[in-house]
Amino acid sequence: MPNRPLSVGVFSPSVLLRVARSVGLLQEHGVDVTEVEVESAPDQFRDLLNGTLDAAFTSPDNVIAYRFTPDNPLGRTGDARIMAALDRGLGLGVYARPGVTAAAQLRGTTVGVDAPGSGYAFGLYAVLESLGLRPPGSGRPDYAVRPLGGTPRRLAALLDGQCTATVLGAGAELRAQDAGAVRLAGLVEVCGRYLGTVLTAVGAHGVRAARPLAEALGTTARLIVRGELDAAVLRESRAALGLTAEQAARHAARLRDPDEGLVPDGTVDRRALRTVLALRMRHCPRDRSLATALEPERGLLEPRSR
Repeated sequence: MPNRPLSVGVFSPSVLLRVARSVGLLQEHGVDVTEVEVESAPDQFRDLLNGTLDAAFTSPDNVIAYRFTPDNPLGRTGDARIMAALDRGLGLGVYARPGVTAAAQLRGTTVGVDAPGSGYAFGLYAVLESLGLRPPGSGRPDYAVRPLGGTPRRLAALLDGQCTATVLGAGAELRAQDAGAVRLAGLVEVCGRYLGTVLTAVGAHGVRAARPLAEALGTTARLIVRGELDAAVLRESRAALGLTAEQAARHAARLRDPDEGLVPDGTVDRRALRTVLALRMRHCPRDRSLATALEPERGLLEPRSR
């Protein structure tokens, strides 16, 4: 066992991680984990780069931004690497508050994002543009953007009326829909194959420390997709995400979905990662260095992920 638990930054509780712990797969791989909830991507990567966090569950776009793009919110970059793919979005889509029935009703309103220059925000812009709304930076945007932080905060803001729409997934979308929110469109249906969450660590030392976690998560995901851990998934979905029994069953089905669910072996789908990168390049066209971000010599992907 490690001398201390790995500190892993998450935006919301991870069912995958908790199932791995509950069925003994973390222990089997010699790893102990402490989940640390973070409010936003800048907070998460500040702690990663400073060494306060050992690893993180995050959007691959965040890893790209804090590895390659100096004008990220922190104004600094580091040796952030994608160690494993965790999921393909888990229902990630744009959801409008109760009472909004069409995208046209978002004109002149405020939508919520984690941070305006982040991957989920880019996905939101793409979805709303597909529905006829001009995004920020277009000269005449149809809506304003408000940074709200991680998924739990965006869900609360949507239901409290602090924003008219936001991006939700990973179980939060089920709670939103059952509270009357309307799903406008999903990222996968608009953008194509998508990579929602990855495991990241910084530098050689961080990668070595987190590698057993990547292996444990890959094994857990494979068993979940096979339907071999359904009882644990239902239990941990209810406990971690506050879902009802019916919502937990829907979330379990989502985890097994081949288009939006867990990645059974942790291997990064290059096509899905290109979707994420293309969204960033579309909204950050001046950063030409991103064109080669996926080349092996750039170091974004750990070898097991290629």
